[in-house]
Amino acid sequence: MAEIKYEIVKELGVISEGARGWSRELNLVSWNDNPPKFDIRDWSPDHSRMSKGISMTEEEMAKLVELFNTRDEEDSFE
Repeated sequence: MAEIKYEIVKELGVISEGARGWSRELNLVSWNDNPPKFDIRDWSPDHSRMSKGISMTEEEMAKLVELFNTRDEEDSFE
């Protein structure tokens, strides 16, 4: 299996923290020397290991934020 190269270009924030010390984060990540994308996944404390996650372009991230902000009240957990 080929090695995956990544660089966390900018840490944007921690979404949540797990009991084992890993955190779900939103970051800008460059995968295999490609332009960075918004990335949501769990990371070990030293960022040497990661879980599966999702990477999105700026346009996809903007659409996700738009969908979240325009959801109906009945779509909320509160």
